[in-house]
Amino acid sequence: MRLSGRFRSALIIGFQGIRARKTRTFLSMISLFLGVLAVVTVQAGAETVRTLQLADVELQQGRDGTRVMYIPPIAEAGKVTKETIQGRPGVAANYGLQAIIGEPKVSPINPGAVPFEHLDERGDGTVYGPDTKFEMQCDDAGNCRAVPVNASAPAPKGAAIEVQLVALINDVRQFRPFRPVSGTFLDFAGEPSYSPRLVINKAAAVGFAKYTIPAEMRLDGAVANPTPRIIGVIDDGSSQPTAYARADEIDNWLLPPDAAEPPADAEPAAGPAFRKMISGGPPLEVSFAPGNGELEALLIRKLIAAGVPREALNVDVRNARKDFEQQLAILNAIFLGMAGLVLLIGVAGILNVGLATVGERVEEFALRRAVGTPRVLLAGIVLAETLLTGLLTAGAAIATAAAGVSVATRVLGDRIPQLQDVSFPWQAGVAGVIAGLVAGILGGAIPALRAAKIPIATVMRA
Repeated sequence: MRLSGRFRSALIIGFQGIRARKTRTFLSMISLFLGVLAVVTVQAGAETVRTLQLADVELQQGRDGTRVMYIPPIAEAGKVTKETIQGRPGVAANYGLQAIIGEPKVSPINPGAVPFEHLDERGDGTVYGPDTKFEMQCDDAGNCRAVPVNASAPAPKGAAIEVQLVALINDVRQFRPFRPVSGTFLDFAGEPSYSPRLVINKAAAVGFAKYTIPAEMRLDGAVANPTPRIIGVIDDGSSQPTAYARADEIDNWLLPPDAAEPPADAEPAAGPAFRKMISGGPPLEVSFAPGNGELEALLIRKLIAAGVPREALNVDVRNARKDFEQQLAILNAIFLGMAGLVLLIGVAGILNVGLATVGERVEEFALRRAVGTPRVLLAGIVLAETLLTGLLTAGAAIATAAAGVSVATRVLGDRIPQLQDVSFPWQAGVAGVIAGLVAGILGGAIPALRAAKIPIATVMRA
């Protein structure tokens, strides 16, 4: 209770001292304001960058600790993998295809699945170069692909969009937490549909919102063109138009692997060997959750037994988030050090004002000592003034930084979509309060010690 009473007395007298010297307190706050604001700004910027970048890192590369196995299209690798992991928890796989959705036998609006913002504004098929144009060429089976043509030969135009199609085995969101935008995600329960359900990303949704596209999808190696159904839109952190579908719904339309033909220049005896080599289908990327080593080992044994060389099975552990946080911590430390130098200027200002104030109040402090005020309380009075000054300055700096973030979000939100969901991070507010307290302690320590050492005899001389 005794310490509590002294602390309360120091705060009350310190607050009274601030009210009695408003101009001097205001000048101290000005010298400290820029330093605290620099600390708050650096911390707010670091937390904002961390939130935005780490979210995109997980969307694109997966959560840290995920073990990713790359399985080449050798032997029956694809079939063995699907049979082993289908419906199992803690594992998912995917493979990529190119798909064109829209009118048949026409050139897609975005050849090569390029982002729509990179298309020429004239909409004539010009992509990444002044004379680079494409046209859609189809064989007798209806399989079409974009091929470059001369600028003098205009490419046929049509209502079609090319996307990167990702076929999924099990739900990949346990490793890549896609952000839902509208609709629903794929349901992996139940039988596959002959009308493939698609979930497109925001980059692909731009094209489907801008153009009227018929519901027909062309795939390399498909027996016919299926009719897809778009059931949802997600944010996957990619700028390339991408669609996600259940692998078994896509496989319903693909030719069996053993139906592939060897190259025209291959030896006749090489036909069966070629078919066996490619019978695994497209290369697979399999993601395992940490602690799922038994299933990983089982899959490796099955693949080796199916004829896949052990050295072809590469496993990578994702640590993109950890690596990025280390880089960000280094940059944050550098900028905080620079902000600390600015803060020291404010500390010097408080120290200077504090020493001048103690010099003017020598008689007051000596009189307090004469009536029995302890030295500790005298030091606490001076320190309380500087701490309150630091806290008031921190509050002003935090309010300024929060207002700046709000204005930036409103002004730049339409140009930079990532800023629309940004808010002032609480970590920056905590850093500002700590900076204000540290500045108050450093700037008030020496004046507090000088006030505590004032002898009682000073009042007699006065």
